[in-house]
Amino acid sequence: MRDIHGAKPGCWQKAGHQAGPGNEGPTLTMAICTRCIMDTTDPDIVFDSEGVCNHCHRYDVLATQRIVPPAQRQERLAQLVAEIRRAGKGRAYDCVIGVSGGVDSTYVAWVVKDLGLRPLAVHLDNGWDSELAVANIEKALKTLGIDLYTHVIDWEEFRDLQLSFLKASTPDGEVPTDHAIWALLYQVAAKHGLKHIITGTNVVSEAILPVKWGYGYFDWSYVKDVHRRFGSARLSTYPHFTLPELFYYIFVRRIRMVSILNFIDYNKQQAMDVLQNRLGWIYYGGKHYESIYTRFYQAYVLPRKFDIDKRKAHYSNLVLSGQMRRDEALEAMKAPVYPADLLEEDRQYALKKLELDEAAFTEIMAAPTRTFLDYRTNYRLFELAKKLVNSSRQLIG
Repeated sequence: MRDIHGAKPGCWQKAGHQAGPGNEGPTLTMAICTRCIMDTTDPDIVFDSEGVCNHCHRYDVLATQRIVPPAQRQERLAQLVAEIRRAGKGRAYDCVIGVSGGVDSTYVAWVVKDLGLRPLAVHLDNGWDSELAVANIEKALKTLGIDLYTHVIDWEEFRDLQLSFLKASTPDGEVPTDHAIWALLYQVAAKHGLKHIITGTNVVSEAILPVKWGYGYFDWSYVKDVHRRFGSARLSTYPHFTLPELFYYIFVRRIRMVSILNFIDYNKQQAMDVLQNRLGWIYYGGKHYESIYTRFYQAYVLPRKFDIDKRKAHYSNLVLSGQMRRDEALEAMKAPVYPADLLEEDRQYALKKLELDEAAFTEIMAAPTRTFLDYRTNYRLFELAKKLVNSSRQLIG
């Protein structure tokens, strides 16, 4: 059989089982977790004696640490809401939320209003918003009565940074957007004197992601080094934060990131039903596909250049949280990542917007792959910081 992209002949095997030969060409041995659907396209995956992968074991730990047990939810949520109201008393808003038009962030908007909070919504316009994402944001916030602050990024600076990450040949090309979003959330919270940023990050739908697939969105040293090597424009207005500034926001300004969806019984499909029925929200076809660049990057660049299909991580997370059966996930993986005709439209649009000709893009796609470890980072410091933060639970949600 071929791999899920139809490109490499080979075979599948369960972890701990012998694989047979493919129907043609060289054999592609693929070990897959017996509990989720993560496999050896993650080169750092590790299986135990039962064929269960390290991502499953990490999920179990995070679920225990971060998901509030059902018996405690009502009390813990009431305490959190009281804390947010107390900290925001006398101000126009009591918390900040980020909105992208996607499921998680839009549902957070629904939840915080339902809890009686007074959020300020923040959106980063990086030049890649789909019309559907913009419409989703406008309809949801208008219906909920939430004020919106939109930061329009300098396109020439941002284009240069995105091109730098494409040329860096790492599979974390969304770092320029993600870093700017987090920087903007901290900056807006600090400007308004707010202590709480309510995020859509959660364990039940997005705890699984190999570190080499997505490291770097908090690491300005990494962003800066990639841009130094491959960029040319000066990043004079790009929202960012250094490691000392991050510590300042957390430990001096005492700004707390709250993963509100870990405090409730969060079911992705049920959340989508609420958004569609109550807010007129429309689904956009895939996780984070509300962004045209994300759709192009995840559906075109990652599978073809890095042999990465992020649906494996997304579906695995839903399997582990009981929102999808493993056989359903495997069946869903047989579908194309995105319709071929629409994918080609996105490719043409992205190349034109990035001012890349076919030869330059072909060179980028053919360049040897790398990871964040090939660049200057604060990875070890962040690993230490995570341990410190996780040991002090009052600083995180």
